[in-house]
Amino acid sequence: MLGRSRNRPRDANQLAKGIVDIATGETADHEELQRPKKNPAAVSLGRLGGRKGGKARAEKLSPERRSEIARKAAQARYGKD
Repeated sequence: MLGRSRNRPRDANQLAKGIVDIATGETADHEELQRPKKNPAAVSLGRLGGRKGGKARAEKLSPERRSEIARKAAQARYGKD
């Protein structure tokens, strides 16, 4: 099986070739779609920044600025009133 749409090639010809390769046994389905392994050091650094980022930003913002940001987000989400 070719998996989720994000794993499939966008080009119809590439998709067809992938299906034929799997059907004829030239490639295994799971081999073609495996993602590369992530670097554990990079993952830990990204998590470190992500964990403290939102909280640190919220602490720096004034209540008026937080309200302004929330109002802008609501307008984008639900339409401008």
